[in-house]
Amino acid sequence: MTRRIPHWIDGRETPGTSGRFSPVFNPATGEQTAEVALASTDEVGAAVAKAKVAAREWRHSSLSKRSAVLFRFRELLHDRSDELAAIITAEHGKVLSDAGGEIARGLENVEFATGAPQLLKGGFSEQAATGVDVYNIRQPLGVVAGITPFNFPAMVPLWMCATAIACGNAFVLKPSEKDPSASLFLAELWKEAGLPDGVFTVLQGDKEAVDALLTHPDVAAVSFVGSTPIARYIYETGTANGKRVQALGGAKNHALVLPDADVEMAADAVVSAAYGAAGERCMALSVTVAVGDVAQPLVDAIAARLPKLVIGDGTTPGTDMGPLITREHRDKVAGYIGAGEQAGATLVVDGREADVPADGFFLGTTLIDNVTPEMTVYTDEIFGPVLSVVRVDTYEEGLELINANPFANGTAIFTRDGGAARQFQFDVEVGMVGINVPIPVPVAYYSFGGWKASLFGDTHMYGPEGISFYTRGKVVTSRWPDPATSSVDLGFPRTR
Repeated sequence: MTRRIPHWIDGRETPGTSGRFSPVFNPATGEQTAEVALASTDEVGAAVAKAKVAAREWRHSSLSKRSAVLFRFRELLHDRSDELAAIITAEHGKVLSDAGGEIARGLENVEFATGAPQLLKGGFSEQAATGVDVYNIRQPLGVVAGITPFNFPAMVPLWMCATAIACGNAFVLKPSEKDPSASLFLAELWKEAGLPDGVFTVLQGDKEAVDALLTHPDVAAVSFVGSTPIARYIYETGTANGKRVQALGGAKNHALVLPDADVEMAADAVVSAAYGAAGERCMALSVTVAVGDVAQPLVDAIAARLPKLVIGDGTTPGTDMGPLITREHRDKVAGYIGAGEQAGATLVVDGREADVPADGFFLGTTLIDNVTPEMTVYTDEIFGPVLSVVRVDTYEEGLELINANPFANGTAIFTRDGGAARQFQFDVEVGMVGINVPIPVPVAYYSFGGWKASLFGDTHMYGPEGISFYTRGKVVTSRWPDPATSSVDLGFPRTR
């Protein structure tokens, strides 16, 4: 009998009752390994009701208790990261080192959230008027939801849930149905860490579950990471139903390589950023903008590195890149490669011809040179192991190209010139910038998010902006009777 992956509701695994299921595959073999329950609208409603009760109790918990639970969760996650990495690799396909890397980045966010007593401090103004004090406090929203993508089944939920829970909310996670088991592992760790039942919920599901969360009156806020069309839908639907929404969309991340760059270093960085996790990362570099004479040496250096990458089962030691998430997605990515060739780009390395395992959803690394901005390999978010090279004559031309792109998630510049790097960070219209750093994902005490079509909403994710998103401010103005004129015996001399 096929293994069935359940929900996690009120502190325990809960089988689905909708009668609907979705297959779960091992992308390295192409075999179905399980089926995951898909929640109905009624199941979502019942789970949110449980979370609402838990949220009322959790918001009364002391900051020290919340912090203690988070510290314990952090230790459990650290100690059992190898188990979680194996679960991620089995359902996503990424190599174990990539799976371990995403857990490590998730851990950073848990560590940040353990500082809740400091992070939630307000301000106080004594004697704002005669006998009047004013102070501000931050309070939780209640029940909040996270809708997360397949490409980071542990890290992205940890971007959301650690901060939300530290702020005193109950968190409902709707993970991708393509790799749902990591979410249940996290749920078990939260319970073992002492988190009260109902404060962390996992609802497996598809669009029906998403829509139910977006329209449920007791869900106060929704966080989302995924493609731009879905991010726009999440934002518009959620806000139309009175919710606070942060929806992170797609990306087309550019690396600007100047003529003075260290070509070998830049090539190493570009290869790791473009092809790690098979390019299925919202921060993957997908376009290299080569300025002037650096173009050909850079293309040659990247091409020389690609045959050395080992493509195979992510559980096999020494493997550098695993499969794509589904057969359909692999075929879609391959279609973009063909479209780029037909449009006149130069296929330096064609991943469709790579020697990859016959079983599973594998595609080789692809390098496409002489790409122009009207080609679909440039305009579309491919989300696969495909790197396009656009050649430009000047820094100004490269900057203009980057700033004209509707996606503005992340970018990088490679140069030895500090003045050029500083000018780039000043000029570029992108939310996250790397200087000789190919994947500029902010550390946990800053916040993650792009600009333009890469973000819908006003706040970036995790860090200080995450604290703001999962709480709302309240300002208190207070006046008390003057002790010097009060008729109440205070038990000590009255003074002015």
